[in-house]
Amino acid sequence: MALNIDWMNEAKKRKDDLVRDVQALVRIPSVREDQQAQPGAPFGPKVAQALEHMLRRGREEGFRVKNVDGFAGHIEMGHGEKLVGVLGHIDVVPPGDGWTMDPFAAEVRDGRLYGRGAIDDKGPTVAAFYAMKIIRELGLPLGKRVRLIIGGDEESDWRCVEHYFRHEEMPDVGFAPDADFPIIYAEKGIIDADLSYRPPKSAEAEGLALASFQAGRRYNMVPDAAEAVVERAGRTEELLGLYEQFCWERGVKGSMRQSEGAVVFQLEGVSAHGAEPERGKNAGVYLAQFLASLPLDGRSRPFVQFVASAFFGDARGRRLGLAYRDEQSGDLTVNVGVLSYDRRHGGTIGLNIRYPVTADGDAIRRTLAGAAAEHGFALSRFSDTKPHYIDPSHELVRTLQRVYEEQTGEPARLLAIGGGTYARALTAGVAFGALFPGRPDVAHQKDEYIEIDDLVKATAIYAQAIYELAK
Repeated sequence: MALNIDWMNEAKKRKDDLVRDVQALVRIPSVREDQQAQPGAPFGPKVAQALEHMLRRGREEGFRVKNVDGFAGHIEMGHGEKLVGVLGHIDVVPPGDGWTMDPFAAEVRDGRLYGRGAIDDKGPTVAAFYAMKIIRELGLPLGKRVRLIIGGDEESDWRCVEHYFRHEEMPDVGFAPDADFPIIYAEKGIIDADLSYRPPKSAEAEGLALASFQAGRRYNMVPDAAEAVVERAGRTEELLGLYEQFCWERGVKGSMRQSEGAVVFQLEGVSAHGAEPERGKNAGVYLAQFLASLPLDGRSRPFVQFVASAFFGDARGRRLGLAYRDEQSGDLTVNVGVLSYDRRHGGTIGLNIRYPVTADGDAIRRTLAGAAAEHGFALSRFSDTKPHYIDPSHELVRTLQRVYEEQTGEPARLLAIGGGTYARALTAGVAFGALFPGRPDVAHQKDEYIEIDDLVKATAIYAQAIYELAK
């Protein structure tokens, strides 16, 4: 029989309770604290408290719940062989500076609920919980089990889901309410790699000497500041003129000063996420490009020349022989996230590579090692998180598209991203909301918030989606 349920109306009826439940969860400052980790609370007491809070709410509503050693837990309903999974998390990144309010007060202002975790991922996780509540309270028959799986370490190392799926079953299908609507069906592979340089012992010592070079702290961010110290500089007026000209021509800010017989160059770039390096200006690569134009000695010249020649103006890996692309997920991107060099030990280039779903991580490793070796570098570290892709014709994707279009009246476009979501932890999973198209992404930002109307709308979408997948 065809059930005619007004899902939006059901979500609206529960709006006040929904908001109160999100507030209660946001008020727990569930930032990972390694120094306070203990059995049952591997990520510290606050993450454990937030997990237990959600599981207690599950028990109060009559669901079956389980805490899996404090790493993760689940809230379950329904019966049957097959399992539908919804994967959310209750850990948050530290609040950082610059908030105009208490990041853990969960204030409601002008139709928005503010707080660290409001959109990432406490609001969406509670929305999925309310979606299950709606189905249960309407007494709808289900042919499968539904499990809201709650992780405690998504913002760091994903030890939560690793531990959980070692001990618990993998859902047949599922989604993560921890990204964007409509549907993210393709996520690129993510490689972190270090290219190490040891200066040749026989290198000639004529020319300027690069004493140190530093840019960037995180592989997945474009460095917005870089500094180099150059010794044996002699006439500095000429250097200053060259540097000012370079910065002016390339539209970046730079400064130069003398310090203890050396010259210190500083350059200011523009930060961006490592998945979209061309949105930023890489301070380290720009500064290397300038240094490569100077008469540096034989120890330091190969380091800056390789950085400049391989990466300046090329965030697509073309010069390294890595220019892969595909229909599903677009171009490979390369971000030079960390650069460090000192005269005694040599230097390291830390790369963050996002590669298309049809490319091969092992082939990238071989090509990268070969390109590095040609320039006197060695591939010293390589970690590869494989891409995630669900066929657009998969029943999961088609069902979620239909539900999204029925609820919003908008086309459910399929998205491919360079970032990584919890959907990767599922064998057959996609990321599904809760950020609607056109809304600013304020996750990890100061004054993070969720629009309350969006929270209610997401709850309605999740309720229908879960019902359609599990009926």
